[in-house]
Amino acid sequence: MKGRVLVTGGLGYIGSHTSVELLAQGYEVVIADNLSNTRAEVLDGIEAIAGTRPEWLQVDLSDSAACRLALEGQHFDGIIHFAAYKAVGESVAEPLKYYQNNLFSLINLLDYVSKHPHCGFIFSSSCTVYGQADELPITENAPIKAAESPYGNTKQIGEEIIRETALAAGLKTIALRYFNPIGAHPSAKIGELPLGVPQNLVPFITQSAAGLRGPLSVYGNDYPTADGTAIRDYIHVVDLAQAHMVALERLMENKHEAPMEVFNLGTGKGSTVLEVIESFQRATGAALSYTMAPRRAGDVIAAYADTQRASAVLGWAAKKSLDESMRDAWAWQMALGSDSH
Repeated sequence: MKGRVLVTGGLGYIGSHTSVELLAQGYEVVIADNLSNTRAEVLDGIEAIAGTRPEWLQVDLSDSAACRLALEGQHFDGIIHFAAYKAVGESVAEPLKYYQNNLFSLINLLDYVSKHPHCGFIFSSSCTVYGQADELPITENAPIKAAESPYGNTKQIGEEIIRETALAAGLKTIALRYFNPIGAHPSAKIGELPLGVPQNLVPFITQSAAGLRGPLSVYGNDYPTADGTAIRDYIHVVDLAQAHMVALERLMENKHEAPMEVFNLGTGKGSTVLEVIESFQRATGAALSYTMAPRRAGDVIAAYADTQRASAVLGWAAKKSLDESMRDAWAWQMALGSDSH
């Protein structure tokens, strides 16, 4: 065994794909997930791909007594922390729910890591911390702007909590700032499984094309971009999962150069919403109807990553194309059938 790793939110979208990659590399994986935004069947998908069924702790990590009880006496070489609420709109409507869940769970886990400083800690952060950046592509040194939502703020505050705790307690930590994860495992056994109406573009595209929803709304066609629609950096979830593994190895081998390091994870290439729609239709042959709608509050014009640091320091780069991501997302939607809403 390479090591024992706790993956919080391991039955969620990115967590499940990362669990699969860790198992494939010979890690022992323990998943903590309270099923607040996923289903228990995801464990079957992980097992079907990896040939191993990870241990699953059904625990609310934001409850400090429950968290302490679940982790007591456990040995982990690393913790990868995905567990968090992540719907921007909901966070605006219910800020306390987001602060309580996202920050308390982080604090409870750091409490464990402070007592086990050999344990590497990887935090699932977000490019939302940059807001509308002054310069593109966005480097890790770009200023952190005032958050556009309580969700984004939990990522900013989370990074501050980790930075200060890591410094005080001599911890090994990395914050990974993702751009826009899309796609699904090529086996079509796991993928994005939003409960209710999807908040993200690609699951809305696939559900709309599958006839489960009406036409897709494209929010804003008056942005200062080539075709008037907003630009994002879309990265295949399997590429993203592999970056977590590389980051974990860096901490386990004590190659980190500071108590907390930060890396952007993206492809380095921006795509407009209309380019994503074109890619979907090209890659799958499926038809998609869409309508133009006004801009959404809080949406930035353009965000894409400068990935040089991840490439130079981690030796990692995204490999999969937008068309591949779309093909895999569609295969996953087809495997779900009408079960996905």
